This record gives sequence, structure tokens and C-alpha cells, in this order.
Amino acid sequence: MRLCRFEQDGNVRVGVQRGDKGDIVDITAVDNTIPNDMLAILRGGADMMTKVKSASESTSCIVPAASAKILAPITGSEKVLCIGMNYVDHCTEQNLPVPEEPLIFSKFASAISNPGDDIVKAPEVKNLDFEVELVIVIGKDGRRISEDKAMEHVAGYTVAHDVSARDWQLQKNGGQWLVGKAFDGYAPIGPAIVTTDELGNPHNLGIRCRLNGETVQDSNTNQLVFRTETIIAWASKFFTLRAGDIILTGTPPGVGCFRKPPLWLKDGDVVDCEIDGIGCITNTVRDEVIPA
Repeated sequence: MRLCRFEQDGNVRVGVQRGDKGDIVDITAVDNTIPNDMLAILRGGADMMTKVKSASESTSCIVPAASAKILAPITGSEKVLCIGMNYVDHCTEQNLPVPEEPLIFSKFASAISNPGDDIVKAPEVKNLDFEVELVIVIGKDGRRISEDKAMEHVAGYTVAHDVSARDWQLQKNGGQWLVGKAFDGYAPIGPAIVTTDELGNPHNLGIRCRLNGETVQDSNTNQLVFRTETIIAWASKFFTLRAGDIILTGTPPGVGCFRKPPLWLKDGDVVDCEIDGIGCITNTVRDEVIPA
């Protein structure tokens, strides 16, 4: 299934999309026991997902794609975790060794934004960069999850743009990454959560980023250093993973900061982040307008 959130006539709903960019089944209109909240659906467990699956097969309550605005498929996640240096070819472009353990950092839930939302470039930011990433969406709570059980805790996958203020990530704030990664809106995600049964192998997907129509990142998730099972087993050693948490799994090579000269995002730039089998999200960079 392609679980999504959408807006129609000013109302925000959850639904199941019939194919990338396809029409949407308004599942809460089909079955009013399904909550109109993606977090609540994921936290409802297997029984809730059975209801969603059944509702998604309805031939009624269909919302035409043309009349719906696709939103971030989930908001309000308790944790927005990120994995750094997690593509072999991304390590190679930096002339750095491949990590021996997953490198975890985080964003805030307030960084989550919709496909189509502007990426607001604050005047404090000079070096704004792009990163396309595959996102794991947790579907079942767990702590100290073994690798062989990890996929039981995955609801599905989506696409993220890990927007990064490199000056604040690498040069300021004492070298701590948080500020440079966690500005409001620095994690556009979407267009849908594609469930594991529909997506198939998440570790052999084309992944790319385009800037103003030009491809700037082009790789495959088979280049991941640490795959879903290892990431979940590692992260859950330190904190409980909750249904609705999301984990951005790292970016391939081609980011702006390692180019010569560097390539920084500016007002008006349009960024597409795309993963085969999931879809594409597009966001435009806009300078923040501060009232006088």
C-alpha cells in the first residue's frame, strides 16, 4: 500500500494512493473506525493495518489525484533519527573510511514538511545544501531489536530531503550537527509511505536528486553501508523505537559541500528528491522574509 496524507477543500485526510500520483482511497470515509491520523494508524498495529488494507480495496470514496494536495505522510513523530556517512560512494567522495558503526544524529519533528512546501533559507544560513535520503518508517515499538526481527518493526519507506545548513553543521555551534540539521522545514518527506510488502527490496532502489532539473546525485540504495536491519538493531540498543518514528538512512555522493567549487542552494532553486518505487518530492528554496 501507499499510505498518504492529503488535503482536499481545506480538509486534511489520510488515504491509500493507487500508484504513484494515482487517485486516493479516502479510507476513513470507507471505515469510520480508522483514525484520521497516520501516527494513530501506525500505533494501531496489525489489526489497524488489516482495516486499512480492507478499506483500500474499496471502489467508493475515491478522491481524484488532481483534486488533492499531497502532504507529508506522517507528522509529529516522536523521533526523527538520521544516519550519517552511510553510502560507500559518499565516503569515497570525502576520502574518508567507511564507518564501522552507524553514526546517529537527529532532527526535530518540526523539521518535517510537505512536498511542495518552500524550504526557507534563514539569513543566518550561508551554506545551504541538499541531500536525498531513503527513510525507514517504524511500525512497531521495540527496544534491543535483533537484526533477524528488525523488519517486523518496519511499516514502510518514504523519501526525504535532508536539508543541511553546512556552516551551522560543520563550522559553528561547537561542531555539533543539531542546529545545522534541525531548522524548521529541513526534512520534507513524501509522497507516501510505501509498505514493505509493496516496495519489495528497499536495498536495491535508484536514488537521485535534481537541482533545477539537473541531476546532482545519482546512486542506488545497494550502496548503503548499514541497511535497515542493522540500523534498527543498533539504534534500539540506546532508545526505544516507537511506531511513527522515522529514520533517514543517509545520502549518496554529489552533495554541494564536497564539490569544487561548492554548490550552495539559493533563493528560487527547485530541488527534486526521488527514489524508484516510492516517488518524488519537489521543494523550492526561498529566502526568509523578516518583517521590518
